[in-house]
Amino acid sequence: MGGLRFMTAGESHGAALTAILEGVPAGLRIPRAAIDDALARRQRGYGRGDRMKIETDRVTVLSGMRFGETLGSPLTLQVVNRDFENWTDRMDPFGAPAGAKVTAVRPGHADLTGVLKYERTDARDILERSSARETTMRVAVGAVCGALLRELGITVASHVTVIGGEAVNRAAIRDEDIGVTNSADLSCCDPDAAVRMKARIDAAKAVGDTLGGIFEIVVRGLPAGLGSHVQWDRRLDGRLAGALMSIQAIKGVEIGAGFACAHVPGSEIHDEIYMDADGRPYRRTNRAGGLEGGMTNGEPLVVRAVMKPIPTLMAPLHTIDIASKKEVSAAKERSDCCAVPAASAVGEAMLSFVLADAVCTMFHADTMTDLMASLAAYRARIDSRWQDV
Repeated sequence: MGGLRFMTAGESHGAALTAILEGVPAGLRIPRAAIDDALARRQRGYGRGDRMKIETDRVTVLSGMRFGETLGSPLTLQVVNRDFENWTDRMDPFGAPAGAKVTAVRPGHADLTGVLKYERTDARDILERSSARETTMRVAVGAVCGALLRELGITVASHVTVIGGEAVNRAAIRDEDIGVTNSADLSCCDPDAAVRMKARIDAAKAVGDTLGGIFEIVVRGLPAGLGSHVQWDRRLDGRLAGALMSIQAIKGVEIGAGFACAHVPGSEIHDEIYMDADGRPYRRTNRAGGLEGGMTNGEPLVVRAVMKPIPTLMAPLHTIDIASKKEVSAAKERSDCCAVPAASAVGEAMLSFVLADAVCTMFHADTMTDLMASLAAYRARIDSRWQDV
C-alpha cells in the first residue's frame, strides 16, 4: 500500500505510553540513542516544570526490530511513566475511585468540553489523555522517521525564534546553523535573544503566569515533487499544517513568508526562477518556503508554528466547578511556565513523520535498499532533463 501510519496510547500519569508505527521498510538501522536523545530534547527547556525532574524517558522497542534494524513489520515503541508509582491509586484501571475529583475545569484546556462530550464527572478522565505528555510517543515515532530521512540525505532541524514577544535576529541565522548552534536550554540560535527570553520566562514564573512563542523548522535535501496538486488531501502543505496544528497548544502555522504575504504585492512575494551556469533552474529567494502547488520544489522547506501560553497557571484563572456549578478558580496541575523549546522538538518529529510518509508513499518499497534506489532513479530522471542531449 505504501506510506506510514502511527497511533499512540496512554495517559499522562498512566503506567506507560505506547506507539505503533507501521510501514517502515526493512533494513533501516536505528541506534537506541537516536530515539532516546530525541526524547531527552523534548524534556529539556528553560521554564519546564517539576515533572521533567521525575521522568527520564527511555524507549523500549517491543516489536519490529532485531539487533538495531527494522524488519518491515510494525514497530511498537513504549516509554514507562516513572511517576505512575505515585499515581497508582488514582489511575488504577481496575481499582475503586480514589482521591478528589478534578471539577474546577481549566480555561484553554480540553477539560470542560471533554467532560461534556464523554459524559464524565471528573476532568481527570479528560486531562490525562489531552496532556502534552502524549507527545512523548510522537517524538519517538519522529525519531524513527528522522533516521529514515537521513538515510536519504534529508535533514530536519528546528529552533525557537520567539518567546513571550522576545524574538531572534533571524537575518543573522543561517539555515545550516539551525540544529547545530542551538542552545541546550532554549533551542535558540541567537545568544542575545536567549538572554531576553530567559528574563521574560523568569518574570512570568514569578507571578504564576505562562508564556508561548514561535518555533521554526527547516528541512534540507528534499526532492522536488513530494505531495501532489491533483487532490486537496494529497497537497503536502495541507498535511504539514495539519500535523503541526495537531500538537497541543499550537494555534497557527505558516509556510515560507506565511502571513507576511498579506502585506505585499505579488511582485515582491513570488520566487522568480533563473537558469544557472550549468543550465539548471534555481531561485534567488525562498519566500514560498519550499512548497508550490502543494508540492516540494527542491528548495529548503521552511515552516513555523506558534504555541499559545500553557493554560495551567499557578495563579489560576476564573472558571466554574462542574460539580457545584459555582464560579471558582481553576484547578492546578503540575505544569510548565514555558514549553516552546519542547514544542519545537515535537514539531520536528511531526514534520519528519509527514515527510517520511510522503517519501514512502511516492517511492514505495519494502526495503531500504529498494527505497533508496527508487529515489535515486527519480532524482536522476529529473536531473537528466537539464542535461544537454
